[in-house]
Amino acid sequence: QVQLVESGGGLVQAGGSLRLSCAASGGTFSRSHMGWFLQAPGKEREFVAAISRSGYTTYYGDSVKGRFTISRDNAKNTVYLQMNNLKPEDTAVYYCAAKNTIAGEGRRDYDYDYWGQGTQVTISS
Repeated sequence: QVQLVESGGGLVQAGGSLRLSCAASGGTFSRSHMGWFLQAPGKEREFVAAISRSGYTTYYGDSVKGRFTISRDNAKNTVYLQMNNLKPEDTAVYYCAAKNTIAGEGRRDYDYDYWGQGTQVTISS
């Protein structure tokens, strides 16, 4: 059983930056394709970014492309989401997820096997 714990959320002004972390335990992290999703109040969960097992391949949602960067450190069992030029519409709970299958880019939340509890990100205008 894989456990995922997100951290790094908070309140920042528009234009600012945050770095989210997701620490994994209980499994073989380097064999997991990792993703970040967000969910704003009253809205469906939305794909943010995903990264392959090796870290060499990344994927981004259209709304964050060019502003967010996903990365991973397999030695530390951690995946990161660097968020720059934040906008009020980025306000949401951000979730880390892991999947053990390698097929697909990881844009669909139902492909993931494990989820963290989420961390709140609030951007003030």
